[in-house]
Amino acid sequence: MFSETELRRLLDARMEREKLTGVSACIMGPEGPVFSYENGVMNQSGRRVDGETMFGIASMSKSITALCLCILEAEGRLSLEEPVRTYIENFEMPGVPWECVRVRHLMNHTSGLPTTPCLEWASMLYSGRPVDADGRKLLEECPGPMRDLEDLLSYIRTCPYPLTGMPGEDMSYSNDGYAILSYIVDRCASMPLEDFMRERVFQPLGMTRSILDSGHEESRKLSGDNLTSLFDLSGDVLTCSDRWTVIPPYRGCAMVKSTARDMAVYYRCLSLHGMHEGRQAIPREAVERLIGAGHRLDGMPRMCFGLYKRKWDGHVVCHHAGGLYGVSSQGGLLMGEGYGFSVLCNLSEQDMEDWMWDMIRAVTGSRAEREWLRATGSLFSRPDLLEGRYTGHEGMEDVILVTGDHDRIRCEKNGERLDMRYCGGTWFRGEDGEGKLSCRLEFLLRDSRCRGLRCGSRIFMRAGDA
Repeated sequence: MFSETELRRLLDARMEREKLTGVSACIMGPEGPVFSYENGVMNQSGRRVDGETMFGIASMSKSITALCLCILEAEGRLSLEEPVRTYIENFEMPGVPWECVRVRHLMNHTSGLPTTPCLEWASMLYSGRPVDADGRKLLEECPGPMRDLEDLLSYIRTCPYPLTGMPGEDMSYSNDGYAILSYIVDRCASMPLEDFMRERVFQPLGMTRSILDSGHEESRKLSGDNLTSLFDLSGDVLTCSDRWTVIPPYRGCAMVKSTARDMAVYYRCLSLHGMHEGRQAIPREAVERLIGAGHRLDGMPRMCFGLYKRKWDGHVVCHHAGGLYGVSSQGGLLMGEGYGFSVLCNLSEQDMEDWMWDMIRAVTGSRAEREWLRATGSLFSRPDLLEGRYTGHEGMEDVILVTGDHDRIRCEKNGERLDMRYCGGTWFRGEDGEGKLSCRLEFLLRDSRCRGLRCGSRIFMRAGDA
């Protein structure tokens, strides 16, 4: 039995324990709103967050962009099976025949694109916030203005980092891929993604406080000056800013602003196969293409098009998080059950997943464990195969150093020592000194050697491998 009082008590306790600045959360059910929660402040003057406050949603934007592509396919205006180059003539990945990279590979992050600093470069160049010493060092490597699609394509054509694999081989999260997808919508819809998203998603679902805005001026206008400021905690210093992240090529990747209610409505619509208030607001075949039976389903989160999907205690849960400066978000749905969930926060680098699962458990009444990766208690037989230095390059270089000692495996991630707990296959839990999960690691073996490892959703390539 759903208890609003108990759920509110849980979220209040999280708010206090995690010392968050401002949060808005919502559950939409088959018959309408089930629960809403607002707490904290939206700006430096102490104005309180309310149900109409607009937040950034960051990478929760990706599934909306993907849905736009699925709508266009349902209408016969593009095919996700076509090579990317059918729609973006200058697209080229080093060493890969252009025919091999399909639109769907960008959508489910299996194109083989490596992590790159391009989004970080764009943010530092255009957001107008102070850049620290590490950022200035990173900017020295920036080859161009990173202002538009051609700047990004030019970098990809000459990228110095090895591909994560051939198209379709392995999933490795790529913001660059979704930047490219934004421009495919522009061309196939014969209108900007911003307009298509408004006309074909936001308006049909009554999402009147949602907008794809590369800056913040249009968002502020739509909000009626109820757009949150952005909070960031560095050490013990809390800062507040109204300088929103500006990343020109990455519109459909992370630039939607919305409310928790609007996003819960969106996820409920997906849960109901495109139905909204008794009508087919989004083509059913588009939603099926986005998160349906064509995507693998088991107990491990598997990437569909902009959303992860997994089995959990008799339910199918789809979900995705987001994060930018002053933005931490999480949203999801229960497939076929008519429930959508959203939680938005205006403080950087916060994990809002527990908030969403508190809401899911409140609705389902289940207390089942949601962690899907568990240690087996045994040891991996060939630690020598895994040894190496693995790197990622989304900003300053990330380094994971793996060493073996007889049957033991040791790991350092950016200098932090982690205890490695073997979980079967080539999966490991990386735990901190208190035994808390820090990261999930999967080593990618080929021809009796390890070419890379997946840390969370990104593949880090072994140094020296190409």
